[in-house]
Amino acid sequence: TTNEAIGEDVAHLFNNLSGYSRNASYEQLLVAPDSVRSGLIALIDDEIAHHAAGRPARIRIKANSIVDEELIDALYRASMAGVPVDLLIRGICAVRPGVPGLSESIRVRSILGRFLEHSRIFWFDGGGEPTAYIGSADMMHRNLDRRVEALVRLSAPAHVAEIQQMFDLAMADSTSSWHLQSDGEWVRHSTDDDGRPLDDVQNVLMRTISARKRSTR
Repeated sequence: TTNEAIGEDVAHLFNNLSGYSRNASYEQLLVAPDSVRSGLIALIDDEIAHHAAGRPARIRIKANSIVDEELIDALYRASMAGVPVDLLIRGICAVRPGVPGLSESIRVRSILGRFLEHSRIFWFDGGGEPTAYIGSADMMHRNLDRRVEALVRLSAPAHVAEIQQMFDLAMADSTSSWHLQSDGEWVRHSTDDDGRPLDDVQNVLMRTISARKRSTR
């Protein structure tokens, strides 16, 4: 990135790790073990406030695993307040979606395809001004409490919009994925009512990126 604020934050982080500096304040980063959990919970609470005020609100998270109780409780609070929550989780998921009175607005999907899904992405509608973070942190105790992990805020609106489009594609009923049920069972969703294969999100993204590269040559 050429974003100076992000560059300064990263410099502060490495200076802190090396002992050169004790400056642990960041403008564009959330850094574990200090601020990833608390920062994400604050963003979730912001979505609850936006929804209560009648503004656009939605939470979308893509991660390998989510087992942290505090974050799960925050997502349940958001769901009980009426905020739509979309989760793309490749591995362990302790969230139970679709439970009446608890998680009715939470959907959980898993993409298992040709390539390993390994990115961590956090998108918030922000009352109509969306924000997104990308980084290394899974929603597990070891990542949030015992490791140095960083999430960086995306500053370009085009990048935030692209993240939104990726979630739209991955969560669509026309996309092949596994759906987590309220009883903890994963159900494969790979064909339509006529038995035709659904879209493979990884193939769609590869075609999109290839077309973009050709158009810029």
